[in-house]
Amino acid sequence: MKRFVHPLISSTVLALVSAWIASGCKPAETPSAAAAKGAGGMVFQVVAVEARLQPVAEVVSLVGTVTPNESVEIKSETDGVVQTIAFSEGQSVEAGALLLALDHTKFQAALQESEASLELSRANFERAQQMFRGKLIAQQEFDQASATFQVNQSAVELRRRLLKDARIVAPFSGTTGARQISPGQVISRNTPLTTLVDLSVMKVELSLPERFLGQVRIGQKVDFHVDAYPTERFSGEVYFISPQLDPGTRTALVKARVANPEARLRGGMLAQLDLSVRLRESALVIPEPSVMASGDTNMVFVVSPQNQAVMRPVRLGMRLAGKVEVLSGIEPGEKVVVEGGKKIFPGAPLKLSGPESTAPYLQ
Repeated sequence: MKRFVHPLISSTVLALVSAWIASGCKPAETPSAAAAKGAGGMVFQVVAVEARLQPVAEVVSLVGTVTPNESVEIKSETDGVVQTIAFSEGQSVEAGALLLALDHTKFQAALQESEASLELSRANFERAQQMFRGKLIAQQEFDQASATFQVNQSAVELRRRLLKDARIVAPFSGTTGARQISPGQVISRNTPLTTLVDLSVMKVELSLPERFLGQVRIGQKVDFHVDAYPTERFSGEVYFISPQLDPGTRTALVKARVANPEARLRGGMLAQLDLSVRLRESALVIPEPSVMASGDTNMVFVVSPQNQAVMRPVRLGMRLAGKVEVLSGIEPGEKVVVEGGKKIFPGAPLKLSGPESTAPYLQ
C-alpha cells in the first residue's frame, strides 16, 4: 500500500534537501538567520523607546460633592413687620452689613418703658440701701428693693436685644441668595428670609472606602473636575479625615479645601475626583501601545543588542495615561517596540526609526 504525502510537505522537503546539497553540506543556520532569509532578507523598520524609571502614583477615582466654605439660612429671631430690605439677590455683602430691618417702633417703646422702670427701681434701691445701713428698714424690705432693681435691669437688657434683633445683619462676608420676603410682610420668629453663602473657598466632601484610609493624610492633594467645566482641572488639599467610619458603608468622610477666587464652583456640584493614594518613586514604565495581549498573557517585543526582535512576557501594574507600569519581564534601558510590532516576528532584523518618531512616546 502506498502512503499519501501532502504535496506542500513533499516540495518543502525537496527544497530543503536541494539547498543543503548545493551549500556543500554546510552546518545548519541559526533560527534568526533562517527567519531573515525566510523573509527574503527584509529588515523591518520599527519605532522603539527605552523602558524608563519614573514616579508613579496610584490614583483612585471617587465622586464627591462641592459645598461652600460657609452657608447659612438667614432667619428672623423675632416677630415683626418688614420695613426695609437692604440687599439685592446675588449681591456680595461684607460681614455686619444690614440685610433687613423690621419696624422697630414697638421695640423702642418697650425699651423706653423698661428704662423708666429701671430708673425708678434704682432710686428705690439706693434709698433702701441707705435706710438699711441706718437700721431703719428690715432685711426683707431691702431684699425686695434689690430684687426689683435687678429684674428691671434684666428687662432693659432684653428690650435692647429685641430692638437689636429688628436689624438683621450678615454674619460673615458672602453672596446673598434668593429673597423670600417682601416689604410690609408680617413675619414670625424663624421665618426664612434669604441665604448667605461664602464662595471664596469651597469644600469637596467625599466618602473614602476603608481600604484606602491608611493611605490618605492631612495636606494631601486632590484633583477633580465638574460637569460645568469638563476640560478644566481643580486642585484641593485634604484638611479633614473623619475619626470614625460609617458602619453602614464602611467609608470615612474626607474633606478638602479648594480656592475659588472667581466663584466658578458652586455648592451642590458633583466632583469627579482623582485621589493619589500611593506613590512609587521609581517604577518601570513603557508606552501602552507596546503591549500585546495574548489571552491572559501580555507580551512585548524587545530590541536585542543585535537589533533583532525578542518576544517577552511581561507582568503589568498600574495603567497610566498612554503608559503602563511593568512589574517584571524587562529591565530599565531595554528598548520595546511601540510601532511596527504587528508585522515582525521573533528573530526579525530591525531598523529603528529616528528621534522624531519616538518623541511622542517620551512625553
